Amino acid sequence: MQIRTGDTFDPRVIALLDHHVTAARAQTAPGSAHALDLSGLRAPDVAFWTGWDGETWVAVGALKTLSAEHGEVKSMHTLQTTRRRGFGGQMLRHIIVEARARGLTRLSLETSSWDYFKPAHALYQAHGFVLCGPFQGYVEDPNSLFLTLDLSASR
Repeated sequence: MQIRTGDTFDPRVIALLDHHVTAARAQTAPGSAHALDLSGLRAPDVAFWTGWDGETWVAVGALKTLSAEHGEVKSMHTLQTTRRRGFGGQMLRHIIVEARARGLTRLSLETSSWDYFKPAHALYQAHGFVLCGPFQGYVEDPNSLFLTLDLSASR
């Protein structure tokens, strides 16, 4: 997979991001979905990447800077037809490397606690993320899982 800086104006990316946000919201309780839309991905504190297998889009991921030390994984999604081929792990490793390169020492994320997201939970835990409490404006929510990775300890 080739990872590129995401082009949020590419119609293919727009269509697939729309699918990601729609699917995430359909599989999450109302008010508990926190996926970024296009305007959120275009914010100056967000770095966004797309993963390509040839000319086929297969994955997206983003890193939101919360502070000088803390970042958040956002908008992780792998195209349904290309799952279980390692693309999600490649994108997550890319985000972790980028977070370290930016001097971040903590990387966190919020994801749904619903069964649809269990493969994502396994992916994050396989990369060293552990459960934590809400962070950066999130609140305790039975529909959410909060995970964190100590980047200073997992080099």
